[in-house]
Amino acid sequence: MRTWVPAVFLAIVLAFLLPPIPALVKKKLRSRPGPIFALPALLTAAFCFIAWRLDALNFPLVLLIVAYTLVPTVCIFVQGADAGAATWLDMAVILMLWLPVELNLGARWIPRHAQGLLHTAAYGTALTLALVLFLGFRGMKGMKYNLPTRVMDFVDPLIAYLAIAPVLIALGLALGFLPWWHGPGNLSAAGAAKTFGLIFVATALPEEILFRSLMQNWLMQKFGSTTGVLIVASLIFGCAHLNNGPQPLPNWRYMILATVAGFAYGKVFQRASSAIASMTLHALVDATKHVFF
Repeated sequence: MRTWVPAVFLAIVLAFLLPPIPALVKKKLRSRPGPIFALPALLTAAFCFIAWRLDALNFPLVLLIVAYTLVPTVCIFVQGADAGAATWLDMAVILMLWLPVELNLGARWIPRHAQGLLHTAAYGTALTLALVLFLGFRGMKGMKYNLPTRVMDFVDPLIAYLAIAPVLIALGLALGFLPWWHGPGNLSAAGAAKTFGLIFVATALPEEILFRSLMQNWLMQKFGSTTGVLIVASLIFGCAHLNNGPQPLPNWRYMILATVAGFAYGKVFQRASSAIASMTLHALVDATKHVFF
């Protein structure tokens, strides 16, 4: 179960990179929007099944997951697919999808042995909801959740990495966030590639969907692709790391570094034709920390 649960959700999320998938969802739900409510029902059933298999299913947890999947769906359904490029209700739904997972709501009702896998299931549920509601049903502009269409989508992350990595390393050492460089040890090229791949799918992919394709994109659609918008999006990304270890919480060191890194990710996202570009930069930065520090 610990393998197939993330694998199934990852397959669903990656499938939306293929243009026919969101196009099909959009076509079906635009002609008959009612079946959209099958989505929260299916996701709730899947989550409850996983919790049951882990001997962690209980009534408060069921109520929470029902509300978590149903309320955002109702909001988007009531607003309608043609409500415009970016509305305040869209932002409310983005927050509904992000904050409960970010704050680990419901952890008190989940036994410790089940928390890791159910958190993964909750993350997969959030991403599936987001992609169906915004990329499929709403067809929100500017999400860039598609395969790259420009050579620069592969070049820009490398240029940005060469520019931002030394800054982040120096700042991380100065703040006491990073230990001193220890080198890759006996890590092989295959091992390094595996580390990058795992970080890409487990961290960069979900975070870039949330913070760039949804959050930053909403700000750009609403207020324009300005430096001010990029700074605000970067600060939001930084603040999301205040409750991350390993330092004591609130982890202001991590927040500062994530804000600086978020600015680079956001700039690459602005320039790119695909969010894959900012995901690549994100994974390169995180893999560097993991391998060398």
